[in-house]
Amino acid sequence: MTDAPDARLDWSEPGAPRSRRFGDVYYSMEDGLAESRAVFLEGCGLPDAWRGRSGFTVAELGFGTGLNIAALLHLWRESGATGRLHVFSVEGFPVSRQDAARALSAWPDIAEDARALLTRWPDATPGFHRMDLPGWNATIDLFVGDVAQALAQWSGMADAWFLDGFSPALNPDMWSDAVLDGVAARSAPGARVATFTVAGAVRRGLTERGFEVHKRPGHGRKRERLEAALPGKRADPGATRVAVLGAGVAGASMVRSLRALGLDPLVIAEATRGASGFPAALATPRLDVGDEELAQLFAQALERAGQLYDGVAGAVVSRGVLRLEHGDRDAGRFDKVARQPIWGSAAMTRMDAARASGMLGEAVRVGGLMMHDALTVRPPAILDAWLAGAPRVTARAARLERSGADWRVLGEAGEVLARAGAVVLAAGWGAAGLGVAGLQPVRGQAGWADLAGAPAMGAAWGGYAAPTGEGVLFGATHDRNDTDEAARDADDQRNLETLKAMLPQLAGRLGAGHIHRHAAIRATTRDRLPVAGRLEEGLFVLGGLGSRGFTAAPLLADHVASLIADTPSPLPRALARRVAPDRPGLASR
Repeated sequence: MTDAPDARLDWSEPGAPRSRRFGDVYYSMEDGLAESRAVFLEGCGLPDAWRGRSGFTVAELGFGTGLNIAALLHLWRESGATGRLHVFSVEGFPVSRQDAARALSAWPDIAEDARALLTRWPDATPGFHRMDLPGWNATIDLFVGDVAQALAQWSGMADAWFLDGFSPALNPDMWSDAVLDGVAARSAPGARVATFTVAGAVRRGLTERGFEVHKRPGHGRKRERLEAALPGKRADPGATRVAVLGAGVAGASMVRSLRALGLDPLVIAEATRGASGFPAALATPRLDVGDEELAQLFAQALERAGQLYDGVAGAVVSRGVLRLEHGDRDAGRFDKVARQPIWGSAAMTRMDAARASGMLGEAVRVGGLMMHDALTVRPPAILDAWLAGAPRVTARAARLERSGADWRVLGEAGEVLARAGAVVLAAGWGAAGLGVAGLQPVRGQAGWADLAGAPAMGAAWGGYAAPTGEGVLFGATHDRNDTDEAARDADDQRNLETLKAMLPQLAGRLGAGHIHRHAAIRATTRDRLPVAGRLEEGLFVLGGLGSRGFTAAPLLADHVASLIADTPSPLPRALARRVAPDRPGLASR
């Protein structure tokens, strides 16, 4: 298990840390904050450039200690900006939280901004990491890895660029033609660029890509710096009315994501919660050693789900889920998963049978994989928190029809339930009846019971056992193309037998008491991947989540909301294609 290569800082000189890897300082040794303000903030015309804007996007190459972003956050709030700030930054060699805190402690002026950033400092694992700063009305997407790859995968359009890699002579990859191509491709009309270097290759590269480039007086010992701008002016998108069809985890996640972007969605749903109506749920990743993109999708989704559930009172029942070996190939597969760099150095731990038995409180015959970041959560706490205060129509949406630039949502009697500029189909299996192709029904029944001394953590194999706080939830059946939601005695017995095969003592204790039960229809797809994206103009979908709705829905809702609001998505473009509703083969039968 490996994180991204570390920054290897040298603190031997006063004033600023130096990179041992590149032999360059992270910022001016005289006053890094003053340099950041002069070169990047003033160089991009801030704060004037964002005045009157509903949203503003800043992209940075070279996150480093986070100094530029802390200074940016400070200016954003101090200037009284009323819109939403999106930040995208790239770092190939992450600085530790401890080193960043040491660096940023030099400037009391931005202490509050630095503290907010440090509190959310992400793991140094490759890929995209999202950080929310609601007190600033800001979101930061940090990409850990190669800069050219980051620019190819980011979906946003920047209004301002901070080009702050180490000098072109010491780190030429940060200033390559491929990188400058990416900067130009991801720039909005009127975008501004600022950098400390006046290297000829950088000046020529920006000029060749359509930027007007000017030398300006430098800061401190540097005689000159660069400012550049594209012609044009970015149109400010107006807010749109959004209707979300569904109030399970997909619908609730959509409401949360849309509200975070300043939209006020209407919810249309029946009173029941369907597949989200159990007292507990496991938030676990889909493990894959043969498909790097798929593994990355669920690693990123689990990280995002954990961030958001930690912000909901009473949402997390327990941390860590033990995935037990359930087939001949699982031992070898789990060994490979534990070594995947996407999980970081402490997220996955192999367990032998003795350690697994100790964690579960009864003897098991197999080992497993301890997924430390996986969770057992309370669906009612999450849904209640994210749906609270949202306007709602309690009805079943039966049909959609175009009405000029809007959509009309019609009920079973043909009545108009809502008119909206954008509609999100987030109703699980119900979305199939509204035109979402490629969904397949899977009926699942699970049981639960109050039980003193129930296992304190979740476990999964061919079945699962999850603590509810008062007892244990266990199951579940998995019957394809079955849409009967009536509970069945035979399925209770099937679930007990599945539990007994792995945890016989727990099954015996449950068999003697009263068992509650619930059956629901989940929507899945042929390739077992979710569906999230635009179906056509103004019509979107978040579905096909299968049994991993509480893992995938929060991240994918952020993605769909970004498409609606025309803001940067947290998903890499390659992963967005993997879950897109028009992906090859999805609708095949």
